[in-house]
Amino acid sequence: MKKTASLRLSFLFLGWLGCLVFYPSPLPGAEGKASSAVEWEQVLALAKKEGKVVVAIPPSAELRKQLEAVFKQRFGLDTELVPAPGPANANRIASEYKAGIRYFDAFVFGSCTAVPLIHGGIFESLAPQMVLPEVAEPKNWWGGHIWMDNVSTKRYFYSFIAETSGGGLWYNTNLAKPEQIRSFDDLLNPKWKGKIGFSDPRVPGSGQFTWAFLWDIKGEEYLKELAQQELFLSRDLRQVGEALAKGKVAITIGVGYSQYEPFIKAGLPVKELPQPKEGLPSSNGFGTVGLLKDPPHPNAAKVFLNWLLSKEGQELYGRVMRHATRRLDVDTKPMVEVGVQAAKDFLTLEEYYRVRNHLEDKCVRIREPAARFAEKILK
Repeated sequence: MKKTASLRLSFLFLGWLGCLVFYPSPLPGAEGKASSAVEWEQVLALAKKEGKVVVAIPPSAELRKQLEAVFKQRFGLDTELVPAPGPANANRIASEYKAGIRYFDAFVFGSCTAVPLIHGGIFESLAPQMVLPEVAEPKNWWGGHIWMDNVSTKRYFYSFIAETSGGGLWYNTNLAKPEQIRSFDDLLNPKWKGKIGFSDPRVPGSGQFTWAFLWDIKGEEYLKELAQQELFLSRDLRQVGEALAKGKVAITIGVGYSQYEPFIKAGLPVKELPQPKEGLPSSNGFGTVGLLKDPPHPNAAKVFLNWLLSKEGQELYGRVMRHATRRLDVDTKPMVEVGVQAAKDFLTLEEYYRVRNHLEDKCVRIREPAARFAEKILK
């Protein structure tokens, strides 16, 4: 009897062991990854039924062209992309939303452009929309997740670009030489009167970015003198860029590579200036994204967000826009050859937070008062 009982116990143990062999428990994290994969496939299937995504993007014809091609090939989705200066797209989004129109799905923009929209109930919290693990994992991003709306912490806008300098200082090689503009003080030389183009700092955008930096480091007296240089102001970045390319102005401030790309390819005499001795603030360029609440194509919008923030998306966006991503798995060191320095390659996080001139807190404390001063003295 004792021997029989012992054999029974042995068989029971072996049977239990067999269950472990043939029906193993999931490894830690495997269930979450499988769940993410299933959710992603469901999102893709629903996105294909929606057929397309509508996105407001920065004013770059090349970005529009490449995004359209990639999305069609990669996901079978059409893309309706609206390239325009950030303030123009932001104003359109706000007015349409107020009128009950749901046209756009997503918005890609620069720095402080959408700060006035944070409390409008227009945008969706992004964290729940990050389906792909490579996007959702903070460890894949230099500095972890950085949200543009860092005061109210609603996490509507994700900041995915970080560079050591910004400001968009360019010159016409027939009218100026780099050694003539080694400091911002050199812009006050009577030689440049009527010859400086400036992206209008009275509205959110790249011009306001540099104006605010000057307000912070040079003060209001300096800006008063600069305003007396009869600045060529425009809210149309292409207009400012064209003025430089055609020699109507010798120097421009607040217009970036994407606007000058067509002129460069055409062989026109435009070139970026070296960084002045005062330096330039850390920038996130056109590197912020948000999803609208109750969009017409919610799943296609989610696909766009996750692809844009993926390794593949950040490589394409960075290459086209000459912007340096915060993704740690994207090699940004070669971008130095085109004058772009990734914050992750040149700064510590402490240094980055000290020199940055973007995110909501800086927009409110520095850029808004600087913009009010611009309204006051610029005609």
